[in-house]
Amino acid sequence: MKIKFIGAAREVTGSKHLITLESGKKILLDCGMFQGKGMETDASNRNLGFDPKELDHIILTHAHIDHSGLIPYVYKLGFRGSVICTNATRDLCAIMLADSGHIQELDVKWFNEKRLKNGLEPVEPIYTSEIAKESMELFIGVAHNRKFYIDDNVKVRFTNNGHLLGAATASLEITENGKTVRIAYTGDIGRPVSLILRPPEAFRQCDYLITESTYGNRLHEQFSHAEEKLLQVVNDTCVRKQGKLIIPSFAIGRTQDIVHTLNNFYNAGLLPKIQIYVDSPLAVNATTIFRLHSECFNDEVLKVVETDDDPFGFNSLHYITATNESKKLNSFKKPCIIISASGMMEAGRIKHHLANNISNPNNTILVVGYCAPRTLGARLVNGEKVVSIFGNKYQVNAEIARIEAFSGHGDYREMLSFLDCQDQSAIKKVFLVHGDYDAQLSYKEQMEAAGFTNIEIPEPMSEYTI
Repeated sequence: MKIKFIGAAREVTGSKHLITLESGKKILLDCGMFQGKGMETDASNRNLGFDPKELDHIILTHAHIDHSGLIPYVYKLGFRGSVICTNATRDLCAIMLADSGHIQELDVKWFNEKRLKNGLEPVEPIYTSEIAKESMELFIGVAHNRKFYIDDNVKVRFTNNGHLLGAATASLEITENGKTVRIAYTGDIGRPVSLILRPPEAFRQCDYLITESTYGNRLHEQFSHAEEKLLQVVNDTCVRKQGKLIIPSFAIGRTQDIVHTLNNFYNAGLLPKIQIYVDSPLAVNATTIFRLHSECFNDEVLKVVETDDDPFGFNSLHYITATNESKKLNSFKKPCIIISASGMMEAGRIKHHLANNISNPNNTILVVGYCAPRTLGARLVNGEKVVSIFGNKYQVNAEIARIEAFSGHGDYREMLSFLDCQDQSAIKKVFLVHGDYDAQLSYKEQMEAAGFTNIEIPEPMSEYTI
């Protein structure tokens, strides 16, 4: 069999790894969208590197768009196989893929206005929200730790990896010519201590390991320090400076982490008497799905639920879906917290909140997650003093703060600890994916020092026979 690394090869987004069996059967590990560069990624997303009609199955590790976002596109182009994932991943994809389709429609509408002014033909969106909804008919939900028989020769088992609600390591057993090969694909690896989710679990021994490397050269601060810093930023901005705290946040996962932390502050009487707004329809819907999947919660959250029937809600917290309610926040003059998507600040309502608040020195923009290079979020973190939002220039006078410990990705020590469940001598080859090349080179050294050998960092579109 062969493995072809199509996306997330020496970069962070666009996860797609194609397994082709000798029989011709094709299995795609994740079907992610390239993100972070607006319409610049359009060509990369349209040029798949395989024929969707020849694809038999997609094995999906989790719902983030850089892992799931092109499933509607391959459906649009003729894929009619199965998408196999956990139950929570299926439920999240039902809202996330439709939202992604809506974003494609809006992006293309704006892009076509510019094209028409230049006398160019309009382009179509990669897919629409309607196509995304139709593609959900292909999804098959599987519980964690249950072996699922795709056919007589291919089996898959999902093991919780703590990265996102429903996220999992996918362990495949593939039998060809009387020989069984075990492939483990970690997807994105979560933290050993999570604010909400159960910790990552050991997965079965593999022969070939495909593993992420996003934070292969970095270490996170502890969650307890992050919670202390969050409360400090809240008090400094909203109490001392009487300003607004703007938190760009991924609607799925990160927003729930922040809200749950604020909920704990509220229960403990530590939260200032200010209004808090979650301004993201997707985040609102995702939080509802989180409430439905308590089987993914860690013991601490389950204990909170014993006395607090909603770990994602309290009196001063408001979830906003209507556009007119979102616009009202522009004229709201009192200190408050606004949590809005997207986390990299490239799309969504957060761009409007940044445009209205980034030039006020009393305000703070708090970055709580990874921002890909060249995104607006990365430019702010890197200290740019003038940024463009919706084509207009804005002076960056607001304080730019950062808390990395809320990241859903393990750092290099945490990833290595997660891989301790494997007998390194039994692994024939390790493939590092989903990471910037510099981080991958550093992580490769860390893995070699820990005893791993035969480590490859695949180039885009490279193929290996195993």
